[in-house]
Amino acid sequence: MKTIKKQGVLLANLGTPQAPTAVEVKRFLAEFLHDKRVVDMSRWLWCPLLHGIILPIRSPKVAKLYQSVWFDGGSPLMVFSQQQRNKLQSLLDIPVELGMTYGEPSLSSGLDKLLQQGVEEVTVLPLYPQYSSSTTAAVFDALAKAIKGIPTMPQLTFVRDYYSHPLYIQALASSVRASWEQNGQGDLLVCSYHGIPKRYADNGDVYPLHCEETTRLLAKELGLAEEKVLMTYQSQFGKEEWLQPYTDKTMESLPEKGIKKLDIICPAFSVDCLETLEEIAGENKALFIEAGGETFNYIPCLNADDAHIEMMKALVTN
Repeated sequence: MKTIKKQGVLLANLGTPQAPTAVEVKRFLAEFLHDKRVVDMSRWLWCPLLHGIILPIRSPKVAKLYQSVWFDGGSPLMVFSQQQRNKLQSLLDIPVELGMTYGEPSLSSGLDKLLQQGVEEVTVLPLYPQYSSSTTAAVFDALAKAIKGIPTMPQLTFVRDYYSHPLYIQALASSVRASWEQNGQGDLLVCSYHGIPKRYADNGDVYPLHCEETTRLLAKELGLAEEKVLMTYQSQFGKEEWLQPYTDKTMESLPEKGIKKLDIICPAFSVDCLETLEEIAGENKALFIEAGGETFNYIPCLNADDAHIEMMKALVTN
């Protein structure tokens, strides 16, 4: 008779500072920006630059940005991620834990919790719909490091991406339709994705291909003509060229092209966070309005929406 092994699920996301303070932000950014998956410069060049200039200057500034979006229960990313974990747990009869690539709770601690419950088969779900070496692969790296200290490693199933999964596309489309019902439909739907250096894509990272397919499928699901949907990239860092068009530059240029009422969604983010609430709904809204735009409708991430959780269930049980 075949023995049935106990299964469990590990949800993985990027991570967040523990508090909106310069000290905690510096601690988080130091771990995040040390990862060669994120910044692949020579350590001889990068480490002095990071610790001598970038962290001392950026940490207080970023802390203030976090303060502008911080929830009573913690950072938006952590609050929504915990809600996702709790709702998915309620739909499954197996343990579900949460782990972050950087910061706490770590992927290692999430894995340990599963193993303490007797789990032998772990399904790892990185909450990045579109694969990138800078995000999804970093989860795999962290897991591999965590497993080094385990005498008997669990059997792992790794969900690499879900950028074209029908339930994901349908959930995105439903969120757009809900916004239209509440606010009316805009002149244009912008899909803003987190950027990566263009060099990464030139070297084979499939991320932009995944983003393009998500955008195409979403437009198809919504019945939108090609000219009614635009794809952009946000959150550039440093002086290197990143994937284009840039979201902020696009916001400045759209009003002069006759786009006065805008809908914008961030399909690469599974939960709302600093990059969506402050950067998009705050900074980029201001750019659009200052350039002559009239209405800016930010469509929230899927967060712990029921359709989103049902998609997660399908990903980890099929």
